[in-house]
Amino acid sequence: MSSLADAKEGSEKLLKVLPKAAERLKYLMQKKGLVDGALRVAVIGGGCSGLQYKMDLTDQTKPKDILVRSSGVNILVDPKSALFVSGSDLDYSDDLQKGGFKVINPNATATCSCGESFSA
Repeated sequence: MSSLADAKEGSEKLLKVLPKAAERLKYLMQKKGLVDGALRVAVIGGGCSGLQYKMDLTDQTKPKDILVRSSGVNILVDPKSALFVSGSDLDYSDDLQKGGFKVINPNATATCSCGESFSA
């Protein structure tokens, strides 16, 4: 594991953080003591549509990670996941039932009814 400075720089063309998501991420990172941390966004197999997002707060990079700086926050994406999330926006809603972080992904060809998984 390495520091964020060791990651390859990416751009918002990969993943853009919208204002509400940035505000919430800054709050969560401060609360966890990760002021210089990042949100790791990964695409993994699973869910009823075949793929789902996994998100973690971290201050360490993995080999070949791509670092995107957007709206004042750091996002880490591995190269395989980057193929699926390229061009996406990350938003946040505090809605009681469907709240939380949401990836708005133009590459998703289908999503499940619960909104937790997708296919591309």
